[in-house]
Amino acid sequence: MYLVHAHLELPPGARLPVDIKALVRSAIVPGDRVEHVAVHLRSPHRLTLGFYLLAAVLEEAEERAVRVCERLLRDVPPLGGARLTGAGVPLLPLAFAPQPVD
Repeated sequence: MYLVHAHLELPPGARLPVDIKALVRSAIVPGDRVEHVAVHLRSPHRLTLGFYLLAAVLEEAEERAVRVCERLLRDVPPLGGARLTGAGVPLLPLAFAPQPVD
């Protein structure tokens, strides 16, 4: 199992509903092989999705996270205007570093 962080940037003026975590979680399907997804609001315009994915190798997990995000951007209306700015396994020292907020 791998933890992959996917970083999304929302368009200016976009507002996420209070139930965005439930919307994202409900859009995950068994074929995604996502065991758990965490939703972290980094700022009013930045969102990080943490996917715990089953995969044989790191590259497979990262590719799967990107595919899941692309589908979420199409299928979850509040994320429709967002764009994926990156996805990858977080490095431990960076995972604990303070994150800037806009």
